[in-house]
Amino acid sequence: MISRYHPPRQPRYPQPLSWEAVTAVYADCADFGRRKLCPAGEGERAIRVCWLDGRVKAERLNDYIFHPILTAHFDPEGNWQRQLEEEILWNQNPRPCGSTDQAVYGLIEGACLIFTREGVLECMVPTEDRRGVEKPENESGIKGAKDSFTESVRVNTSLIRSRLRTPELIIRRHLVGRQTRTPVEMLWIRGLCDPAWPARIAGRLEEIQEDALLTTAELEDYLIPTRSSPFPRLFFTQRPDRVCQGLLEGRVALLIDGVPQGCILPGELSQFLQAPQDRSDHWLAASSLTCLRYLCMVLTLLLPGLYVAMAQFHFELIPTKLALSIIASKQDVPFPTALEVLGLLLAFEVLQEAGLRLPNTIGQTVSIIGGLVVGQAAVEAKIVSPVVVIVVAAAGVSGFTMPNQDLSNALRIWRFLLTLLSAGLGIYGLALGSAGLIVHLAGLEDYGLAYLASFTGPGPTPEENHPVIRRPVPRVKYRPAFLNTANRRKRR
Repeated sequence: MISRYHPPRQPRYPQPLSWEAVTAVYADCADFGRRKLCPAGEGERAIRVCWLDGRVKAERLNDYIFHPILTAHFDPEGNWQRQLEEEILWNQNPRPCGSTDQAVYGLIEGACLIFTREGVLECMVPTEDRRGVEKPENESGIKGAKDSFTESVRVNTSLIRSRLRTPELIIRRHLVGRQTRTPVEMLWIRGLCDPAWPARIAGRLEEIQEDALLTTAELEDYLIPTRSSPFPRLFFTQRPDRVCQGLLEGRVALLIDGVPQGCILPGELSQFLQAPQDRSDHWLAASSLTCLRYLCMVLTLLLPGLYVAMAQFHFELIPTKLALSIIASKQDVPFPTALEVLGLLLAFEVLQEAGLRLPNTIGQTVSIIGGLVVGQAAVEAKIVSPVVVIVVAAAGVSGFTMPNQDLSNALRIWRFLLTLLSAGLGIYGLALGSAGLIVHLAGLEDYGLAYLASFTGPGPTPEENHPVIRRPVPRVKYRPAFLNTANRRKRR
């Protein structure tokens, strides 16, 4: 039986705001704290305070709320809420609370509620007891910044603000998830970013009607509705400097509370082939390494399929001496070449996953020793030929040069598809699969930006950055034309 969708009720708690209404919501919660205060002996006009343990900082609650209330001299006939808000509380943003929904969700955000006879005040006293700023684990570099995002979205926005000290940096807050109400903050630079992008992204965020937002994939599935492609469309990074660079190019960034990564969108292919150190190294070294990555991307995609096609269907394309060596190594192997390559590719993926899932202290040892032992044993047992081991190892190692793990995973999927096509149709299958891959990439488009935008069109001018060759910084005077920025020039 399929139950129909029930839209969220608005407001969620329709009863009038009162002490009884709030305590009823959290009646069975062990972390719900409450206290009754009688300042200056005024027992008839008690002040009630409630909060959630773990969401507030105890020192702030004691020093900024309890101590001022208990030591203050209230006017017995006056408005106690006004006196608290304007004279007594040591809090930077006390504000009146007008609904039960606002009160209930305010407690979750780290506020305490102060109930008086005149009304309710909400005071933010949140805790920052989270992991501190550390080095990035997956995007480390010799040069450049050494800090990375944390699970606190406010710490992450502070890291961005410390680099982009401009009032044109806009930060807009959205709450996503009916149960989690996860804060998602959208950032862009006014005057650089195309105004249509923040509006369309905000519309997509408002359309999300999920119970929870706990992982990046859940957000990506809604921001990119047609996710039939394994290629990444949103660029996730641990480094604040890379988010700042995307904002300065005219893109939009998203920061999710609880996720120690920033998201840059819209994305295009060349962005996923850039490493963090490319902007810190000399432009010749960075350009050479970028060219090497593109070459490795071609190798990891085509090398297994090309070997299968030539060894099974087009043996005349192999030089004579190499062909004789391949024939000699395959004499005692009972399996066809395609089955050898596909089986070894699968074994390579299994070893790679085993190394990732095991603890760090033994994961690398198991993957390296396992690969050596299994490969050597398979060759000696005449299950696979040495040439196949070399081909698969070269393709696998070439895939490790990809700076982005999501792109690497997409290439692994297409590597299997191209190998299968080569096993069935030879060089024609490999060419057909390669053409299909190009057509597939050319058809991807998000928020009006083509996935291959940096490779199409008339090409960048000498005063624009190139997707492969990084020009010296003083020569790059314009932002990419395909981003449709309001202000393209970035230096004299």
